Amino acid sequence: MMQTGEQKKIWVTMTGLPLTIELEWPFHRSTSGADFWVLHGEIRLENSDGLHAPVAVNLSATVREVLASLEPKDAEAPVINALRKEVDRRQIEFVKSGKLKPVAFSSRHYDFKRQKWVFGKATDEVIATLVERKVYWQTKLTEEKRVWVGDPTEAQYLETTPGHLVEIAGRLVAGDGLVRIEGEWAEGTAGLMGQGERFESAMRSALEEVEKKHAFERG
Repeated sequence: MMQTGEQKKIWVTMTGLPLTIELEWPFHRSTSGADFWVLHGEIRLENSDGLHAPVAVNLSATVREVLASLEPKDAEAPVINALRKEVDRRQIEFVKSGKLKPVAFSSRHYDFKRQKWVFGKATDEVIATLVERKVYWQTKLTEEKRVWVGDPTEAQYLETTPGHLVEIAGRLVAGDGLVRIEGEWAEGTAGLMGQGERFESAMRSALEEVEKKHAFERG
C-alpha cells in the first residue's frame, strides 16, 4: 500500500528528488537465518520516465529494540526517512527494471544517547528549500492543493519540530509570498508554481549525480 493513507504523498529528498514510497507491510523475519526483519517496498522517482528502485529494508535486531512495534504507526516514519537518506547518499539507483536492493535500517540512524532518530540536522535555509520543493511537487503531481507542512515525518527527517517547519513556511509567506498558510497547511501561490524550472533543474542535477556514481561503480 502507499504509506498508510489513500492520498498520494510526495517525499522530497534534501537533494531535490520527488519520490513516492510504497511499502509492503508487515515486516517479516529473514528467511536466511540472519537476525533481522525485512520489509519489501518500491521507491518511485516521480516526474520521470518510469524510474524506480525495488528495495528490501533490513531492520537490525538493535534497532528493533528501540521501536515500540513493527506496525506502520511506529515504524513507517523512520523507514521512509532511512530510504530518503540512502537516496541522499546516492546509494540507491533508479532504473526502469532492476533487482531488489537491500537497504540497511540500522543503528546508524538512531542516537542511543539522546534516544532519537537522526537523519542529519538541517539548517533553516535547507528546511526552507525543502518546504518550497515539497509544496511545489505535491501540488504538481497530485490533485491536492493543500500540503501538510507540519508533518512529523518531515520534522524527523530534518531533525527539527513540526512547529519549526510551520514557522519556516510562514517566513516564505512574509518574504516572497510563495505560499499561503492556514494552520499547518500550505498552498503554493502562482509565484511558487511559476518557478517550476528551478525545482526541475534541481531534480535533474540530483539524478545526474546518482547516475554518475553508479556508472562509475560499474566501471
